[in-house]
Amino acid sequence: MSEPIGIVGYGLYIPETVMTAADVAAATGGKWTEQAVIDKLGFYKKPVPGPHDGTQEMGVRAGLDALKRTGMDAKEIDLILCMGEEWKEYPLTTSAIYIQEKIGATNAWSIDIQQRCNTTVAAIKMAKDMMIADPEIKTVMIVGGYRNGDFIDYMDPGVSFMFNLGAGAGALILQRGYNKNVVLGSHIMTDGSLARDAGVKLGGTEFPLEKLSAAEAADWQKRGNLSLKVFDGEHMKNRLNEVSVPNWYTCIDKALAKSGKTRKDLGFFNILHFKKSMYVQMLHDLGMTEEQSVYLDQYGHVGQVDQMICIHEGIKQGRLKDGTLMVITAAGIGYVWGATIVAWGEQK
Repeated sequence: MSEPIGIVGYGLYIPETVMTAADVAAATGGKWTEQAVIDKLGFYKKPVPGPHDGTQEMGVRAGLDALKRTGMDAKEIDLILCMGEEWKEYPLTTSAIYIQEKIGATNAWSIDIQQRCNTTVAAIKMAKDMMIADPEIKTVMIVGGYRNGDFIDYMDPGVSFMFNLGAGAGALILQRGYNKNVVLGSHIMTDGSLARDAGVKLGGTEFPLEKLSAAEAADWQKRGNLSLKVFDGEHMKNRLNEVSVPNWYTCIDKALAKSGKTRKDLGFFNILHFKKSMYVQMLHDLGMTEEQSVYLDQYGHVGQVDQMICIHEGIKQGRLKDGTLMVITAAGIGYVWGATIVAWGEQK
């Protein structure tokens, strides 16, 4: 029987600067009211980056916080998987290697991975699989920062479902032989037909900034690169209506089956932030209650950091307790769905 692989602890960095529902409503030029933001988009406020909250630097702070909370020496870390976003201080720099240096993980090797808002779920699976496959890897830190909200144009109704994007960073430390918070089965699905239905339009090789028209350049200089857009809204909506919910439940059910569990065993629902009505429906479908989860209406959606925030708030609010079976589930533009099962607390 293989050794258990458990979550030793987590770390967080949440900027102090916030954008309230009223601020978001004002940014839409009156197209949305404060109450509509709260009721329909599901948040009262969200953290936004301050002047020194770069994606990589926030990741460093979350990594250091994880080391402090767990009491672990950075030199014990064998591998760093950075789940932070591509939008960072300097393009083509490797965030994981930078974070490794700044937290003092001199014995580790490091790599960036990316799957949008499902990256943490994917990283947990990768960390477990790599520890099983390679005896030299005993301790893994999953870490990274997120601030994709920088690209949101609040005057564009087509991206209103992303008005909740915030900023922050998170970290998890996993270890082989750690018999608490044990990672069980995972399942991930991707659908390439949605690969280019949404993304940042400007700044890549197709639409480089240096080839902007005079009007586009003037707008970019005035407002920044607010080009996170839905490129094919009709296809994205129709395809997601067809496959999204079934894929989500397939991932959850297959992750449970791989863990030797069923929906009836679930005790805590760790899920990223999206509109409240869908959140409540998913809980109902899984046979769970709102007391068995945390809705992130004080954070909005901090991408793949939401999973760490849910753990933090779940423990803080007494909803994630020893003996609880947790499902961590997420989805990301591209499109991807994933789920991981974790048996929280010490295992007998």
